[in-house]
Amino acid sequence: MHEIPLPPAARPLGATGLSISPLAWGMWRLVDEGCDAEDTVRLIHAALDAGITLLDTADIYGFDGKGGFGAAEELLGAALQRDSALKGRFVLATKGGIRPPLPYDQSPFYLVQAIDASLRRLGVERIDLWQIHRPDLLAHPQEVARALDSAVAAGKIAALGVSNFTPAQIAALTHFLDTPLVSTQPEISPLRIDCIENGELDQAMQLGLVPLAWSPLAGGRIVAPDDARALAVAAALDTVATPAGVSRAAAAYAWLMAHPAGIVPIVGSQRPERIAEAARALSVRWTRQDWYAVLVAARGAPLP
Repeated sequence: MHEIPLPPAARPLGATGLSISPLAWGMWRLVDEGCDAEDTVRLIHAALDAGITLLDTADIYGFDGKGGFGAAEELLGAALQRDSALKGRFVLATKGGIRPPLPYDQSPFYLVQAIDASLRRLGVERIDLWQIHRPDLLAHPQEVARALDSAVAAGKIAALGVSNFTPAQIAALTHFLDTPLVSTQPEISPLRIDCIENGELDQAMQLGLVPLAWSPLAGGRIVAPDDARALAVAAALDTVATPAGVSRAAAAYAWLMAHPAGIVPIVGSQRPERIAEAARALSVRWTRQDWYAVLVAARGAPLP
Protein backbone atom coordinates (compact mmCIF):
# COMPACT_ATOMS: atom_id res chain seq x y z
CA MET A 1 0.00 0.00 0.00
CA HIS A 2 1.29 3.49 -0.87
CA GLU A 3 2.97 5.20 2.08
CA ILE A 4 2.99 8.90 2.83
CA PRO A 5 6.53 10.32 2.45
CA LEU A 6 8.61 10.87 5.57
CA PRO A 7 9.24 14.48 6.59
CA PRO A 8 12.35 16.16 5.15
CA ALA A 9 15.40 16.44 7.41
CA ALA A 10 15.06 20.22 7.45
CA ARG A 11 12.69 22.85 6.18
CA PRO A 12 13.22 26.58 5.58
CA LEU A 13 11.69 29.38 7.60
CA GLY A 14 10.46 31.50 4.74
CA ALA A 15 13.22 33.29 2.84
CA THR A 16 15.24 34.08 5.98
CA GLY A 17 17.99 31.58 5.28
CA LEU A 18 17.12 29.80 8.52
CA SER A 19 16.10 26.16 8.47
CA ILE A 20 14.61 24.01 11.20
CA SER A 21 14.17 20.35 12.04
CA PRO A 22 10.85 18.49 11.65
CA LEU A 23 10.50 18.48 15.45
CA ALA A 24 10.93 21.32 17.94
CA TRP A 25 11.59 21.35 21.68
CA GLY A 26 9.48 23.61 23.90
CA MET A 27 10.42 25.04 27.28
CA TRP A 28 7.09 26.02 28.80
CA ARG A 29 7.56 23.56 31.70
CA LEU A 30 11.28 24.21 32.16
CA VAL A 31 10.91 26.42 35.23
CA ASP A 32 8.08 24.34 36.70
CA GLU A 33 10.35 21.28 36.65
CA GLY A 34 12.88 23.14 38.82
CA CYS A 35 15.62 23.06 36.20
CA ASP A 36 18.75 25.17 36.68
CA ALA A 37 21.23 26.35 34.04
CA GLU A 38 23.17 23.09 34.12
CA ASP A 39 19.97 21.05 33.68
CA THR A 40 18.95 23.30 30.80
CA VAL A 41 22.31 22.81 29.05
CA ARG A 42 21.84 19.05 29.40
CA LEU A 43 18.35 19.22 27.91
CA ILE A 44 19.47 21.41 25.01
CA HIS A 45 22.19 18.87 24.21
CA ALA A 46 19.58 16.09 24.37
CA ALA A 47 17.46 17.98 21.85
CA LEU A 48 20.43 18.61 19.55
CA ASP A 49 21.49 14.95 19.84
CA ALA A 50 17.95 14.01 18.74
CA GLY A 51 18.34 16.22 15.66
CA ILE A 52 16.08 18.97 17.00
CA THR A 53 17.25 22.43 15.96
CA LEU A 54 14.29 24.65 16.91
CA LEU A 55 13.98 25.66 20.57
CA ASP A 56 10.76 27.44 21.50
CA THR A 57 10.15 29.50 24.62
CA ALA A 58 8.16 32.61 25.65
CA ASP A 59 8.53 35.57 27.98
CA ILE A 60 5.52 34.48 30.01
CA TYR A 61 6.72 30.92 30.65
CA GLY A 62 7.29 30.50 34.38
CA PHE A 63 5.52 33.73 35.32
CA ASP A 64 3.21 32.06 37.84
CA GLY A 65 6.01 30.21 39.62
CA LYS A 66 8.93 31.24 41.80
CA GLY A 67 10.86 32.77 38.92
CA GLY A 68 8.17 35.17 37.76
CA PHE A 69 7.65 36.73 34.35
CA GLY A 70 10.58 36.04 32.02
CA ALA A 71 11.92 33.15 34.11
CA ALA A 72 12.18 30.64 31.26
CA GLU A 73 13.99 33.13 29.02
CA GLU A 74 16.38 34.03 31.84
CA LEU A 75 17.10 30.35 32.43
CA LEU A 76 17.80 29.77 28.75
CA GLY A 77 20.02 32.86 28.70
CA ALA A 78 21.97 31.51 31.69
CA ALA A 79 22.38 28.16 29.94
CA LEU A 80 23.74 29.84 26.81
CA GLN A 81 26.17 31.82 28.95
CA ARG A 82 27.24 28.64 30.73
CA ASP A 83 27.88 26.78 27.45
CA SER A 84 28.68 29.40 24.81
CA ALA A 85 29.34 26.68 22.22
CA LEU A 86 25.58 26.15 22.00
CA LYS A 87 25.03 29.50 20.30
CA GLY A 88 24.52 29.12 16.60
CA ARG A 89 23.62 25.44 16.82
CA PHE A 90 19.87 25.99 16.91
CA VAL A 91 17.13 28.39 15.89
CA LEU A 92 15.96 30.35 18.91
CA ALA A 93 12.24 31.13 19.02
CA THR A 94 10.38 33.08 21.67
CA LYS A 95 7.00 34.74 22.05
CA GLY A 96 5.57 37.89 23.60
CA GLY A 97 2.43 40.00 23.74
CA ILE A 98 0.82 38.58 26.90
CA ARG A 99 1.19 41.06 29.75
CA PRO A 100 0.02 39.97 33.20
CA PRO A 101 -2.26 41.07 34.77
CA LEU A 102 -3.64 42.20 31.39
CA PRO A 103 -4.66 39.43 29.05
CA TYR A 104 -2.85 40.66 25.91
CA ASP A 105 -0.99 43.79 24.80
CA GLN A 106 0.38 44.45 21.33
CA SER A 107 0.40 48.22 21.53
CA PRO A 108 3.50 49.51 19.69
CA PHE A 109 5.05 50.85 22.90
CA TYR A 110 4.72 47.52 24.70
CA LEU A 111 5.94 45.46 21.75
CA VAL A 112 9.20 47.43 21.72
CA GLN A 113 9.56 46.88 25.46
CA ALA A 114 8.77 43.17 25.23
CA ILE A 115 11.24 42.47 22.42
CA ASP A 116 14.05 44.43 24.10
CA ALA A 117 13.39 42.66 27.41
CA SER A 118 13.54 39.24 25.73
CA LEU A 119 16.85 40.13 24.10
CA ARG A 120 18.29 41.09 27.50
CA ARG A 121 17.02 37.99 29.28
CA LEU A 122 18.24 35.65 26.55
CA GLY A 123 21.58 37.43 26.28
CA VAL A 124 21.46 37.58 22.48
CA GLU A 125 21.68 40.39 19.97
CA ARG A 126 19.01 38.95 17.69
CA ILE A 127 16.06 36.61 18.15
CA ASP A 128 15.78 34.15 15.26
CA LEU A 129 11.99 33.80 15.42
CA TRP A 130 9.78 36.17 17.44
CA GLN A 131 6.09 35.30 17.65
CA ILE A 132 3.03 37.16 18.90
CA HIS A 133 1.81 34.78 21.59
CA ARG A 134 -1.93 35.52 21.41
CA PRO A 135 -3.76 38.20 19.42
CA ASP A 136 -4.64 41.48 21.12
CA LEU A 137 -8.15 42.40 19.98
CA LEU A 138 -7.53 46.05 20.90
CA ALA A 139 -4.47 46.43 18.67
CA HIS A 140 -4.89 47.49 15.05
CA PRO A 141 -2.90 45.11 12.82
CA GLN A 142 -1.36 48.06 10.98
CA GLU A 143 0.19 49.37 14.22
CA VAL A 144 1.37 45.89 15.16
CA ALA A 145 2.92 45.46 11.71
CA ARG A 146 4.79 48.76 11.94
CA ALA A 147 6.28 47.84 15.31
CA LEU A 148 7.34 44.38 14.10
CA ASP A 149 8.78 45.66 10.82
CA SER A 150 10.79 48.23 12.78
CA ALA A 151 12.21 45.50 15.04
CA VAL A 152 13.25 43.49 11.98
CA ALA A 153 14.80 46.56 10.34
CA ALA A 154 16.75 47.25 13.55
CA GLY A 155 18.22 43.75 13.46
CA LYS A 156 16.49 42.64 16.66
CA ILE A 157 14.46 39.89 14.96
CA ALA A 158 15.27 37.69 11.97
CA ALA A 159 11.84 36.16 11.37
CA LEU A 160 8.26 36.76 12.49
CA GLY A 161 5.49 34.37 13.45
CA VAL A 162 2.17 34.25 15.25
CA SER A 163 0.59 31.90 17.76
CA ASN A 164 -3.10 31.16 18.34
CA PHE A 165 -4.19 33.48 15.51
CA THR A 166 -7.26 32.76 13.39
CA PRO A 167 -6.88 32.70 9.59
CA ALA A 168 -8.61 36.09 9.41
CA GLN A 169 -6.24 37.59 11.98
CA ILE A 170 -3.25 36.21 10.07
CA ALA A 171 -4.62 37.65 6.81
CA ALA A 172 -5.14 41.09 8.41
CA LEU A 173 -1.63 41.25 9.88
CA THR A 174 -0.06 39.91 6.66
CA HIS A 175 -1.79 42.66 4.69
CA PHE A 176 0.08 45.36 6.61
CA LEU A 177 3.45 43.65 7.15
CA ASP A 178 6.45 44.36 4.93
CA THR A 179 8.20 41.38 6.51
CA PRO A 180 6.39 38.15 5.60
CA LEU A 181 5.32 35.87 8.43
CA VAL A 182 7.13 32.52 8.39
CA SER A 183 5.26 30.52 11.04
CA THR A 184 2.02 30.01 12.89
CA GLN A 185 1.68 28.16 16.20
CA PRO A 186 -1.76 26.66 16.84
CA GLU A 187 -2.71 23.82 19.14
CA ILE A 188 -2.71 20.64 17.04
CA SER A 189 -2.86 17.01 18.13
CA PRO A 190 -4.70 13.84 17.15
CA LEU A 191 -7.30 15.01 19.71
CA ARG A 192 -7.32 18.66 18.56
CA ILE A 193 -7.93 18.55 14.82
CA ASP A 194 -9.74 21.87 14.38
CA CYS A 195 -7.05 23.48 12.24
CA ILE A 196 -6.94 20.46 9.94
CA GLU A 197 -10.56 21.06 8.99
CA ASN A 198 -11.19 24.81 9.46
CA GLY A 199 -8.77 26.20 6.89
CA GLU A 200 -5.83 27.11 9.17
CA LEU A 201 -3.46 24.60 7.62
CA ASP A 202 -4.72 25.40 4.13
CA GLN A 203 -3.85 29.05 4.72
CA ALA A 204 -0.44 28.04 6.11
CA MET A 205 0.31 26.13 2.90
CA GLN A 206 -0.95 29.03 0.80
CA LEU A 207 1.24 31.58 2.59
CA GLY A 208 4.23 29.30 3.15
CA LEU A 209 3.91 29.35 6.95
CA VAL A 210 5.46 26.58 9.03
CA PRO A 211 2.81 25.27 11.47
CA LEU A 212 4.40 24.74 14.89
CA ALA A 213 2.08 22.49 16.88
CA TRP A 214 1.82 23.17 20.60
CA SER A 215 0.50 20.44 22.90
CA PRO A 216 0.84 17.74 20.20
CA LEU A 217 0.06 15.05 22.79
CA ALA A 218 -3.12 16.85 23.93
CA GLY A 219 -1.76 17.61 27.37
CA GLY A 220 -0.85 13.96 27.92
CA ARG A 221 -4.24 12.56 26.92
CA ILE A 222 -2.67 10.72 23.97
CA VAL A 223 -0.44 8.79 26.36
CA ALA A 224 -3.12 8.40 29.05
CA PRO A 225 -6.54 8.50 27.32
CA ASP A 226 -9.36 9.52 29.61
CA ASP A 227 -12.54 9.08 27.57
CA ALA A 228 -13.99 7.00 24.75
CA ARG A 229 -12.81 9.33 22.00
CA ALA A 230 -9.26 9.45 23.35
CA LEU A 231 -9.25 5.66 23.69
CA ALA A 232 -10.33 5.30 20.06
CA VAL A 233 -7.57 7.65 18.89
CA ALA A 234 -5.03 5.80 21.02
CA ALA A 235 -6.07 2.49 19.48
CA ALA A 236 -5.74 3.91 15.97
CA LEU A 237 -2.27 5.25 16.78
CA ASP A 238 -1.23 1.94 18.31
CA THR A 239 -2.11 0.20 15.05
CA VAL A 240 0.94 1.94 13.58
CA ALA A 241 3.08 2.41 16.70
CA THR A 242 3.18 -1.26 17.76
CA PRO A 243 4.48 -2.80 14.51
CA ALA A 244 6.89 0.13 14.11
CA GLY A 245 8.27 -0.49 17.59
CA VAL A 246 7.77 3.08 18.78
CA SER A 247 5.76 4.70 21.54
CA ARG A 248 2.26 6.01 20.97
CA ALA A 249 3.65 9.51 21.51
CA ALA A 250 6.12 9.05 18.67
CA ALA A 251 3.31 7.78 16.44
CA ALA A 252 1.27 10.89 17.31
CA TYR A 253 4.15 13.17 16.33
CA ALA A 254 4.57 11.20 13.09
CA TRP A 255 0.86 11.46 12.34
CA LEU A 256 1.07 15.24 12.53
CA MET A 257 4.24 15.36 10.43
CA ALA A 258 2.58 13.29 7.71
CA HIS A 259 0.28 16.21 6.87
CA PRO A 260 1.38 18.09 3.72
CA ALA A 261 1.49 21.41 5.59
CA GLY A 262 4.71 20.22 7.22
CA ILE A 263 3.52 20.41 10.83
CA VAL A 264 6.41 20.68 13.31
CA PRO A 265 5.33 19.20 16.67
CA ILE A 266 6.79 20.94 19.72
CA VAL A 267 7.99 18.26 22.12
CA GLY A 268 7.20 19.46 25.64
CA SER A 269 9.03 16.87 27.73
CA GLN A 270 11.85 17.95 30.04
CA ARG A 271 13.28 14.40 30.17
CA PRO A 272 16.21 13.53 27.86
CA GLU A 273 14.97 10.00 27.21
CA ARG A 274 11.58 11.24 26.04
CA ILE A 275 13.18 13.83 23.80
CA ALA A 276 15.26 11.04 22.26
CA GLU A 277 12.16 8.85 21.87
CA ALA A 278 10.35 11.66 20.07
CA ALA A 279 13.00 11.59 17.35
CA ARG A 280 11.97 8.02 16.50
CA ALA A 281 8.84 9.55 14.98
CA LEU A 282 10.96 10.61 12.00
CA SER A 283 11.12 7.00 10.76
CA VAL A 284 7.43 6.11 11.23
CA ARG A 285 5.62 5.63 7.93
CA TRP A 286 1.90 6.14 7.47
CA THR A 287 -0.44 4.86 4.82
CA ARG A 288 -3.43 6.96 3.85
CA GLN A 289 -5.72 4.31 5.29
CA ASP A 290 -4.03 4.37 8.70
CA TRP A 291 -3.75 8.17 8.75
CA TYR A 292 -7.45 8.63 8.00
CA ALA A 293 -8.34 6.01 10.61
CA VAL A 294 -6.84 8.29 13.29
CA LEU A 295 -8.72 11.28 11.86
CA VAL A 296 -12.04 9.40 11.90
CA ALA A 297 -11.40 8.34 15.51
CA ALA A 298 -10.65 11.96 16.40
CA ARG A 299 -13.81 13.19 14.67
CA GLY A 300 -15.93 10.59 16.37
CA ALA A 301 -17.85 10.24 13.15
CA PRO A 302 -17.19 8.91 9.63
CA LEU A 303 -15.92 11.25 6.95
CA PRO A 304 -18.57 12.46 4.47
